[in-house]
Amino acid sequence: MGKKITVDSATLFNKGLEVIEAHYLYVADYENIEIVIHPQSIIHSMVETQDSSILAQLRWPDMRLPILYTKSRPDRIYSSEITWPSLDLCKLGSLTFKAPDNVKYPSMELAYAAGRAGGTMTGVLSAANEKAVEMFINEQIGYLDIFKVVELTCNKHQAELVSSPSLEEIVHYDLWARDYAATLQFSAGLRPALV
Repeated sequence: MGKKITVDSATLFNKGLEVIEAHYLYVADYENIEIVIHPQSIIHSMVETQDSSILAQLRWPDMRLPILYTKSRPDRIYSSEITWPSLDLCKLGSLTFKAPDNVKYPSMELAYAAGRAGGTMTGVLSAANEKAVEMFINEQIGYLDIFKVVELTCNKHQAELVSSPSLEEIVHYDLWARDYAATLQFSAGLRPALV
């Protein structure tokens, strides 16, 4: 899926960004959105209904199916065993779940905070993360500095937060976040010593 998504998966920023997406897609309060870590990556989403039953979407980890569905929605397209082998739950064995470690992965708390702040903060979080990941891939900062860059950028943006932004303001603060995040590798002393 590419370097960016791989790093987001390692930092769990992907989960934090998905919380913000779920808030807007399902008009759900942040208090009603819970992150659960599922190491097998077989269950891609679960929704608890009013009657307390839980509906889950299960599949081997592969982005081809979500992409296919986005192209065919609301219909489902037949796919053969050759294209997508069946999910054999007996061979899989077990499905496990655990709570996220917010100390080890502060990305999720940063995303919840940005989401609750609303307005331009969610775009700033996303843009700062994209820039921080780019800097990490280019070996300008270390892995743990990704969290620092995003947090410092969001903290700096607090003073200029726009609650109901126009499209122009959203674009402006996206670019601002990228520029500000890029300066942190030097001014905050985050650039790692290259050996």
